[in-house]
Amino acid sequence: MTPPLRTLSNWSPEAVVFDCDGTLMDTERHWQDARNRAFREFGLRPPPGFADRAKGVHYVDCGRLMAEETNKPELAADLTTALLAHFMSLVAEDPLTMPGAGEMVRLLSGRLPLAVASNCPLEVVEESLGRAGLRRHFRHVVVPTGPPDGRGTALGMDGERVQAVRPKPWPDVYTTAARLCGVRPETALAVEDSLTGVESAWRAGLRVLGVGPLPDEADTGHADAWVAALDDPEVLRWVRNWPEGDGSQP
Repeated sequence: MTPPLRTLSNWSPEAVVFDCDGTLMDTERHWQDARNRAFREFGLRPPPGFADRAKGVHYVDCGRLMAEETNKPELAADLTTALLAHFMSLVAEDPLTMPGAGEMVRLLSGRLPLAVASNCPLEVVEESLGRAGLRRHFRHVVVPTGPPDGRGTALGMDGERVQAVRPKPWPDVYTTAARLCGVRPETALAVEDSLTGVESAWRAGLRVLGVGPLPDEADTGHADAWVAALDDPEVLRWVRNWPEGDGSQP
């Protein structure tokens, strides 16, 4: 059953954390095109239903999945490299925002702390948001810093080994984004378009607004509500009624 927006209507967040691909930026089709190009580059055919299984998956995991499902495990690294290269090229050519995303971001800018939590490489998120004119509205951009398998540590800015920020569906990107925004996770709203992202935000303790085509009519995961698009008049009315928080830049 689709959770209606009214399940969130009497609540307002202290910060909002957006996913990027498919939520803010219309890049899901670019990932699909990039996957198809990478498959063709190596003379492979996408397995049936692969696009649904790959949605929201970290690109390194996606490259490995592409290799495994075509019975070419030895091509995992090469497919990952080709996938990212094709995607970067497509984003540079055609950066588009999702319906209502720009309006919602600009409506909240300066009123509440805003952040992005994405499974994409930082340069992809920064370039996509920059080309769309949205980057300046976000206080923080959080992306994975460690291996997709959830093990290991990352190298901090000062050269110190720090705990890695693991990709979705691990909760790390959302936990980190809420902390950087200066709010408790349970007081923040995540906006997501995939079940992988919904799982990540829910595990971090955020409330979740799902957006876009339903992943499965019978299962919207742990989303508190789900809407077709952010330009839904009910969504915009709800957002306009939120009290202003401390959205000042640090």
